[in-house]
Amino acid sequence: MAKSDKKKAAEDRLEALQVNLVDAQIWAQSARKRICIVFEGRDAAGKDGAIKRITEHLAVRQTQVVALPKPSDREKTQWWFQRYIPHLPAAGEWTLFNRSWYNRAGVEKVMGFSTVEEQARFIKDVPQFESMLIHDDIILIKLWLDISQDEQKKRLDERRTDPLKRLKVSPLDAVAQEKWADYSAARDEMLKASHTKQAPWTCIKTDDKTAARENIIRHILSTIDECQYTNPVPKPDGDIVFSFDAVTKGKRSLNP
Repeated sequence: MAKSDKKKAAEDRLEALQVNLVDAQIWAQSARKRICIVFEGRDAAGKDGAIKRITEHLAVRQTQVVALPKPSDREKTQWWFQRYIPHLPAAGEWTLFNRSWYNRAGVEKVMGFSTVEEQARFIKDVPQFESMLIHDDIILIKLWLDISQDEQKKRLDERRTDPLKRLKVSPLDAVAQEKWADYSAARDEMLKASHTKQAPWTCIKTDDKTAARENIIRHILSTIDECQYTNPVPKPDGDIVFSFDAVTKGKRSLNP
């Protein structure tokens, strides 16, 4: 298949999935369901692009994307989860967190923005916090977007040279590669401690952006399984989307 034909086929598949996303939001509004999707992953792993494709045709009033800045001096003295709670969805709403409460176990741990005691408290508390959300009938979907070190370097370099990507440049980009191993260790500890039967982690291989976005949507639609969809929902590609259980059992691996 020619490159242009492959691109057209991918666009057609994405459009069909986006129609289903609209179905899912209409269902959520009718059933007064609350959808909360957590996007975590390394810098440049494709969180922004995936979220854009998911929300592109959803209702603005019932959809919010939350990407909080660093905590203020006042927020630093609050209960860690407190700043996230006001952004949780109400009936019929979707909230997509572009990084979430897991900042404490990721960038804050690697960069030393919080104490060892605060990090330990978070790891202890997060399963209980998420259990409360689920018991209150929030549909919680947690995604870890994984990327190889070489692909991350390529994308970070593109940010610095592409004038349209200047807004994505972050001071932390400079240390993403330098502290690659530290981020890997923090990721592994975080996923192991917070992967529960109630709130499992789903891992996504994102070196191929197009395939990752399509399979993320497939996974979300498959999780919202009470909805009747206009178009068929293919199962996610198991080489791209897999439960963290597959990692712990040695059947899949994350980038070292």
